[in-house]
Amino acid sequence: MRRSGSILPLALKTLFKKPATVSYPESREDVPLNIRGKLKFDASKCIGCKMCVRDCPSGAIEIIKVGDKQFKAVLKLDKCIYCGQCVDSCNKDALHCTPEFELAAFHRKDLEV
Repeated sequence: MRRSGSILPLALKTLFKKPATVSYPESREDVPLNIRGKLKFDASKCIGCKMCVRDCPSGAIEIIKVGDKQFKAVLKLDKCIYCGQCVDSCNKDALHCTPEFELAAFHRKDLEV
C-alpha cells in the first residue's frame, strides 16, 4: 500500500509547469499542409466516369447527370471518412480536399454538399 503523502512531490512539481493542452477556440494552431478536410467538387472538370463513386469505401458520393456532359456531385459529409480515396481516383481533378475541418451541424441535411 502506498503512503498518502507520496503524491505531494509530484503535485508540487507539476503545479508550476505550463499546461500540455491548448485552449482550442481561443488559440488555434496552423492547419497542416495537405490536410484531408471538407471535399470540394468542380463540376466543370467532371466527365461523369464515376470512379470516385466506385472507390469511395463509405458510399458518400453520388454523381448525377444534369445535362449533356454536365454532372453534379452530391457529397454526404456525414458518411465521409475523409480518406481521400475519391480525390486520388479522380483522373480529371474534379474533387479536392480543402483545409476546412470544423464541420459540426445539427441536421444531416446541412452536411450535404
